[in-house]
Amino acid sequence: MEILSFQLTTLQDQENILLGRREVKYFIKEAAGKISRLELISLIEKSLGIQKDSIYPIELRTEKGKNHVNVLVYIYDKKEQSERQLPKYRILRRLSKDERKKILDEEKAAKLKGKQAGKAEAK
Repeated sequence: MEILSFQLTTLQDQENILLGRREVKYFIKEAAGKISRLELISLIEKSLGIQKDSIYPIELRTEKGKNHVNVLVYIYDKKEQSERQLPKYRILRRLSKDERKKILDEEKAAKLKGKQAGKAEAK
């Protein structure tokens, strides 16, 4: 994964004590269509010195006719809080495609085993 040199500009940084997270808004120049969520996570990790496990990009928004990206990121204090508060697709979205596919396949296999076990008991 090649990280291009993007410059992060912090627009807003709020501490949400109730939910146990920081809500940070960034502005990235010249990044529309060039930066992925995984690249964004590693860029924020390097700039803030925070572990990757606690960074969740929520929104990458561009405007029509402009090449800039507005980003909303949640930085959680504890991983358990993020798993409890965020929907599953947001957690999976921050993984690579291979990891995401592996997790989904494991869950499908477990679900299928449960169905087959239920059918065997019914007979």
